[in-house]
Amino acid sequence: MDPLADLGPILASTIRNTTPLAFAALGGMFSERSGVINIGLEGLMLISAFAGVVGSYASGSAWVGLLAAVGAGLAFALIHAVATITFEADQIISGAAINLLALGGTGFLMVEIFGAGGTTPRVNSFRPVAVPLLSDIPVIGPALFNQSLLVYLLYVLVPVCSLAVYRSRFGLRLRATGEVPEAVDTAGVSVPRMRYLGVGLSGVLSALGGAYLSMSLLSAFSENMTLGRGFIALAALIFGRWNPIGAFGAALLFGFAQAIVFRGTQDLIPQEFIQMFPYLLVIVALAGFGGRAIAPAAVGKPYRKE
Repeated sequence: MDPLADLGPILASTIRNTTPLAFAALGGMFSERSGVINIGLEGLMLISAFAGVVGSYASGSAWVGLLAAVGAGLAFALIHAVATITFEADQIISGAAINLLALGGTGFLMVEIFGAGGTTPRVNSFRPVAVPLLSDIPVIGPALFNQSLLVYLLYVLVPVCSLAVYRSRFGLRLRATGEVPEAVDTAGVSVPRMRYLGVGLSGVLSALGGAYLSMSLLSAFSENMTLGRGFIALAALIFGRWNPIGAFGAALLFGFAQAIVFRGTQDLIPQEFIQMFPYLLVIVALAGFGGRAIAPAAVGKPYRKE
């Protein structure tokens, strides 16, 4: 058996499984760097996946569907922002409420819009696009450069987010807001504004992850199709130490675990145990390394201007 023959499909599957995790992890990074915990990544992905399919179904355009997904993700993120920043609600409870609202809301709206639950009709979506020359590279070319446009967007966003966080005035203010908001306020920068921006970005990026699930992998929406990916993205964020490059690397690790699971044999190991493997890896990773990760000092703490 040629090992290279298996490497290409596994690498391609890794990229496909990594993409929604990485988008959500990047979004969570902006929110928590600003000082707002966002465990609602799962719900943001789910409602965006549904909105993208509805937009594409109604218009016949995948691009309109993508805009609908981003709009839904941003709207739900702003609900979280209003609750936690303006009204100082508990950030964990607010995030959990977003998850429950998205789960129940998408199930209800599926019946109202499509007449039945389960899975929606297929819609126009983002098909793989081969990059000339690069996709011809043996083994890795088809895996890395014959993907959806949203995957290529992720390739661009990872370094852009890193530069934005560590090499820009906005990034300096964002990180300071999550560490010492009093100093940011003293410097004349609005802490609530920076936190709204951070949470808003988490909604937009998580929406891209949700749209990828329903408009690239499946071309349809099925109930609870995120299947815990938002929580794995949150683990990738922590494992990556709230760093865009680190979060992407952790998402790659978890994406690789899912790729191995999907290609693994079920002859010797029951399917249920195979499906548990990525989540077990998350637990092991957080237990082994999560304690060493230092969260932003002011994350989860409402800011009251004196």
